Amino acid sequence: MSSKIPVKNLDPNAAEVYKPQAVDLYEGRKKIYVKKVTGIFQQARTFSLWFLMAMYFLFCWISIDGQQLVHFDLPNRQFHIFGTTFWPQDFVLLSWLLIISAFGLFFITALFGRVWCGYTCPQTVWTFIFIWLEELFEGSRNQRIKLDKAEFSREKLIKKSLTHTSWLLVAFATGLTFVGYFYPIRELVPDLFTFNLDSGWALFWVLFFTFATYVNAGWMREQVCLYMCPYARFQSVMFDPNTMIVSYNPNRGEPRGSRKKTQDPRAKGLGDCIDCGMCVHVCPTGIDIRDGLQYECIGCAKCIDACDSIMDKMEYPRGLISYTTEQNLEGKRSSIIRPRTIGYGIVLLVMIAAFSAKLSFRAPVDLEVLRDRGALFQTAASGFIENTYTLKIVNMAKDSRTFQIEVAGLGGIRIVGKSRFDAAPAEVLSVPLSVEVPPESLTERNHDILFRVWAVDLPEEKFETESRFLGPAPVAF
Repeated sequence: MSSKIPVKNLDPNAAEVYKPQAVDLYEGRKKIYVKKVTGIFQQARTFSLWFLMAMYFLFCWISIDGQQLVHFDLPNRQFHIFGTTFWPQDFVLLSWLLIISAFGLFFITALFGRVWCGYTCPQTVWTFIFIWLEELFEGSRNQRIKLDKAEFSREKLIKKSLTHTSWLLVAFATGLTFVGYFYPIRELVPDLFTFNLDSGWALFWVLFFTFATYVNAGWMREQVCLYMCPYARFQSVMFDPNTMIVSYNPNRGEPRGSRKKTQDPRAKGLGDCIDCGMCVHVCPTGIDIRDGLQYECIGCAKCIDACDSIMDKMEYPRGLISYTTEQNLEGKRSSIIRPRTIGYGIVLLVMIAAFSAKLSFRAPVDLEVLRDRGALFQTAASGFIENTYTLKIVNMAKDSRTFQIEVAGLGGIRIVGKSRFDAAPAEVLSVPLSVEVPPESLTERNHDILFRVWAVDLPEEKFETESRFLGPAPVAF
């Protein structure tokens, strides 16, 4: 199917004869060749990049008391994070954590713009690693452009092969590590390389994330930021004239134009911008920051370091492109404390306090009672009315515990048989219980009863849940 549609001039007064025209419905991607630049902001990014990469690749290899530091054990429904085990019952904590992260992002964005995108976003981190590998094997920006335009040759094949091989190795390490947070990494690596995986799903996900990393960071790059990431689209609602952004100062830079270093730009009617294009050549999304604030800008500050290096060579003051605010560009004073930041800050503090309190007072035991639905009730040899239940007791503590169970709510109610059970750390006990009640205590067909569980070494901490006891029609005495 053609990607062009005809355009016809419908003006009846037009003198020209109609000639079918065509316009592109889609614009093909133009490869961006990012120029290498050094500077203070690139040093900060290099530090954040290696710090985040070290966290990602090392955390799954670190163990505490034999337990992987971060391990999402889906088959056993246990999530081990920094020595603490979370259960599906703790998903409310995950919800709060996501809300805290969201408002933290909103708060930081309102203050400092898209610093998340520029310094810590995984897409940015892996893209910069892939660009570094590309520079390592294919050379500088001009050399890469020349290489891509050159005819196929042995040299081109070798350089491209080295680049894509290095990309695939990094992508494979990324996919392997990601799966290692769900499948114990110390088992995954030997099992994978000895083809001894119990299930093909682990291999599938390793290959899937390898492919995704290779495509996203190697081929799509800025396309992910421009068209796939929702943050680029809605982040502007968090901006205001006091938000810190990467911006070009047109009052100082315009009119732009080339000149010799020894010439006074004011004598030629020029601003400080020499129109060298360095800010465009270093931009990973290919924009011209001199056109003003654009949603494509990820706040990486490469253009700031590039422009500062040119200003140093021209012996002009730095800061033609800088982190600033619209207020500062207009000669006004910026303010950090404003309704938007106060609102985000208050909500963030409240959520952090609620999350901390919930985490601190999290019950080390979870109790669930399931009544046997296969039988309403039965009469025991003693004449008591008997109901059967299954108690699921989750020991969320790090130590082994002995749990005592009791039942209350009716006169003479008692547990038949054993009522004390041992549980290993993170063990889920499934305890079948029979409960008896004397017939004279039953005044209705069903009654509310209460199950209580506590660790024998902590009798003051009791955990309870309700259930129903069914019996025959009440007997008059």
